[in-house]
Amino acid sequence: MVKSTSTEQRYRTLFTNGICHAHADTTESKGGSGSGFRPHDLLEAALSTCLNMEIRIFADNHDIPVSEINTVVDLDRKHPDETIFKYSIELSGQLSRDQRQKLLAVANACSVHRTLSKKLKFKHVRT
Repeated sequence: MVKSTSTEQRYRTLFTNGICHAHADTTESKGGSGSGFRPHDLLEAALSTCLNMEIRIFADNHDIPVSEINTVVDLDRKHPDETIFKYSIELSGQLSRDQRQKLLAVANACSVHRTLSKKLKFKHVRT
């Protein structure tokens, strides 16, 4: 669970999972200060970090010598009826072709990828 709390600085929002804390904000062109992650940045970060961790976990569990994993996610919201998460994955290390293919294939198993691939619903819960 993540809790968000408004701050004195207009639109800047503190969010926490109870252990880690960060700030979100909107761009200056929308009245914010640009001093935190935009909400859509956080969606991109959720997928990017999950892809990265899923590949690392698989590599560690299968003794695949990947030295660095770079994932980039770009959220394309230009289409009225769909949102497209475009992503790229760069793997570094002494990897065979087979190892690279296995690591790239495992990205689809990322839990955030699976979650975002499902039909989404929103439910307001009174607190």
